Amino acid sequence: MYKLNDYLSRGFKLINNNFFPKHKKLSTIMLYATDRCNSQCKHCYIWKKTPKQHLPLEKIKEIINSPVVSKNTVIGLEGGEFILHPEAEAILDFLMKNHPKYDLLSNCVLPEKLIDYAKKYKPYRVYVSLDGTPETYLKMRGVDAHDKVIQVIKELKGIVPVSVMFTLTPYNDFEDLKHVAKICKEHNCDMRVGIFNTMEYFDTKDDSPESNSLDFKPEDIPEIVKDFEENYDFMVLYTQYKRGNLKLSCNSIRDSIVIYPNGDIPICQNKEIILGNLYNENLKQIINKSSTIKLHKEHKNNCNQCWINFHRKYDIILYRNFEKVMPKFLVKKLLGDYYWNYPKNIN
Repeated sequence: MYKLNDYLSRGFKLINNNFFPKHKKLSTIMLYATDRCNSQCKHCYIWKKTPKQHLPLEKIKEIINSPVVSKNTVIGLEGGEFILHPEAEAILDFLMKNHPKYDLLSNCVLPEKLIDYAKKYKPYRVYVSLDGTPETYLKMRGVDAHDKVIQVIKELKGIVPVSVMFTLTPYNDFEDLKHVAKICKEHNCDMRVGIFNTMEYFDTKDDSPESNSLDFKPEDIPEIVKDFEENYDFMVLYTQYKRGNLKLSCNSIRDSIVIYPNGDIPICQNKEIILGNLYNENLKQIINKSSTIKLHKEHKNNCNQCWINFHRKYDIILYRNFEKVMPKFLVKKLLGDYYWNYPKNIN
């Protein structure tokens, strides 16, 4: 699903951004382009947000045309449910013609519409959410769309690369993970494992009873996870993070951003520290200004407060790959101080 060139391109941007923080180039921009949603998920309450907001096509054009965006910058389209955006088709058409390296994320509740858009506008990848068996899916998401996800996977096979996103939450379990992994193996598609994290934007609360209930041991992780690159490391290291045995500097905040429907750009997916708003400043100004550089420097080595897939998985891959070619003291010098106990002392 991900090629060596993807990692090399991102690595070079990260090095540039570390040494030239006033001249950053972005690797990934995740657009929460709308907060409209047709699911009713227990682990995300974006569907309850009112009033509904949308990032308009004209603002997305400005983002794509920014000098901090290159042809290799990956644009992610999500929500809510992106295809419910009132300008969804116009946005897809614009990206296909002007920036084809974009990913389309969906819950597959409207499978025919998603399939039609994917075939017509050829996204770089399609990400679909599947969190377990039909029974678990309905319990977690409040709608019966398990088989619709399978329909999308089957109909887009060989047309657009499809990656299945599984999120481990307090509402599903490892049996659900094995169920999803088997489906991915059957249809020869990628699987991405995420782990539930409370996020203010999704209106999940840190003081909710479920927020701290995810705890497991490395030996609990299903063996089948090892068949999907990157996920096993991510899950094993989470067990050490949960126990306070692991610290990683957060490098991805310097090259990857999210943008909310109202134009706000937070420092990361986890913290509601707003770097700026696209209706007040342009993208280049927001990510290169002195206050952003200061916040990046402050949080890069001193945060360690989340295990979000969007940020942590890349940091793990980054450190692992650098460790293969240079001693740890050089890795620390280049990327910042870090430690982990895996593969030793993992119990």
